[in-house]
Amino acid sequence: MKTTIKLAVASALVAAASSANAGIVIPAGDWTLDISGNVNAYYSYNSGENSKSPNASTSVGALAGGRNAAGENNSTTITTGLLPSFLSVSGKTRQNDLDVGFTISIQPGIATNNSLSSAGQENRQSFLTFGDKSWGTIKAGRDLGIFASTAILSDMTLLGVGAGGANRTGTTTLGGIGTGYLYADWKSQISYASPNWNGFSFAVGVTQPWQTTGTFGTFVDITPVNVTTKSPGFEGQATYEWAGDVAGKVWAGFIYQKLDDVSTLVVPDAGSTSARGFDVGANVNVAGFGLTGYYYDGKGLGTTGFLNLALDGAGNRRDSNGGYVQATYTVPGVGTKLGVAYGVSKLDRTSRDKFYDVDLVSENNRWTVGAYHPLTKHLNLVAEYNRIESQSDASGVKNASADNVSLGAILFF
Repeated sequence: MKTTIKLAVASALVAAASSANAGIVIPAGDWTLDISGNVNAYYSYNSGENSKSPNASTSVGALAGGRNAAGENNSTTITTGLLPSFLSVSGKTRQNDLDVGFTISIQPGIATNNSLSSAGQENRQSFLTFGDKSWGTIKAGRDLGIFASTAILSDMTLLGVGAGGANRTGTTTLGGIGTGYLYADWKSQISYASPNWNGFSFAVGVTQPWQTTGTFGTFVDITPVNVTTKSPGFEGQATYEWAGDVAGKVWAGFIYQKLDDVSTLVVPDAGSTSARGFDVGANVNVAGFGLTGYYYDGKGLGTTGFLNLALDGAGNRRDSNGGYVQATYTVPGVGTKLGVAYGVSKLDRTSRDKFYDVDLVSENNRWTVGAYHPLTKHLNLVAEYNRIESQSDASGVKNASADNVSLGAILFF
């Protein structure tokens, strides 16, 4: 299982105490094809609470919506979870002393909220690989990013819903994204992955330059920000894994991208700046118990997604940090994995934000309690409770929070 989605599938299956297997393997001449993926669906009930102020749900970057002025904000949806439904086709062969491969995948959504409409679809993977176990592997194309990738693959909500359970039309919920880690996202890249040297390995990559994003609104004060980025991004991660009665891994990563040609209405030519950050994490497993800890920190990284709300209205970088802790226990003989997790992502206001009293989210946090049961080797039943809270430092703005209960199933093949 060498592709990223297979790593995600393997991580999810381990979380459910099931055996990870290859998909549908088909010999085809010089090639071996592998068709794999998953299908999942969840009944998700989301209830906003805590505040009857409509301002509680308008903070830019907030992930939890409080009640509206009428004191109501409840919704039901049947949707995919953090790991969207996946159909992945991979191929591999050995040619001229090189292992050559490819992966192409699609991610169909299932949820719509009106008639005469269709669910969304994504195409997250399209890449080729070549290399050898003696010196490593080169990857070129679109795949999961390197920075924060282990954080999301270690998140128990990969099997479930996590935050964003009220998402009624997308192909995925948020899981722990924005409440403990930044989204690793699916990036066009040229990367190198080293061999495994007695448990130690590393990966580095050059990625497509990204612009600042308006996922949660670009006008966070009276001045919009425009960034034209021409320099590539850089990401990397080093990992050490060990086996035994006490098994686990530790990892550390970085991300860097120069932001060129920053301009605002206040500062037409603010010059250039950079987005940079690092993360560290650890996972330990012993006698059915699992413990995961993760932390990230950055300048100009933004929150929830890379470069989302990264700069203020004058082009100044906002600081951000966060992390999560997660404890799980797999019931012997049954395979049910029980888990509890807490995650938080923080975004600091700049002096300009404070001057204009910008209603910008200062913190998104999440509690998750989950049960993940392998009904069969490939089919897992999931029950989750998530509580998400969004806070703002703006005067007069109350916190927003939401409770989410999800029940569903995920099947891997």
